[in-house]
Amino acid sequence: MSAKKINRPRNTAKIEFVERKSVFIGFSTFVENEEQALEIIKQKKKEYSDATHNVYAYVIGDTIARYSDDNEPQGTAGMPVLNSIRMSGITDVLVVVTRYYGGILLGAGGLVRAYSAAASMALDAGGTKVYEEYSVYNLKISYSDYGKINTELSNVDAIIDNTEFADDVSIDFAIRADISESFEKRIIDLFAGRVVPCFKGIRIDTK
Repeated sequence: MSAKKINRPRNTAKIEFVERKSVFIGFSTFVENEEQALEIIKQKKKEYSDATHNVYAYVIGDTIARYSDDNEPQGTAGMPVLNSIRMSGITDVLVVVTRYYGGILLGAGGLVRAYSAAASMALDAGGTKVYEEYSVYNLKISYSDYGKINTELSNVDAIIDNTEFADDVSIDFAIRADISESFEKRIIDLFAGRVVPCFKGIRIDTK
């Protein structure tokens, strides 16, 4: 099983262009949850309170996708922005496209192209950072086994979060989720059941 790759925005970005006298401002940023997305949307509407429209779309994880046309004709604004996000393959992202109307009607096709372009340009400007799913563990070992377990953790490129030295050694670490099952089995077999990694959950991380 290969590791699950997750593409997230690398940076917050803002772009601007003019289409037939209408000014389009594209903004993209990472969001952790829907509450954060809605708060940023609220801030953008306040920042551009004099704009004609503040259109948005966001995608969070594999299940949440929302958009708003903000009084543009249905299907000409929010959906094109959402489609641009989906085509980019980026998740956990919010895109807001602000429009200042310039007095020339763009028509349905023109609006779709302009909002799509603004969203795509903002996403491109922000860049992408690739993350993976990691399994988080704690394990407790004797001092005599510490060197051996360090070698095993190094072999799987584990991320060591914390190490505590007391009566024994306690290590908090994370490894790629796609190799976690085989790693658990190897550790249990290698130490004849004396050492059993304690699974704590899944997180999204990058080396």
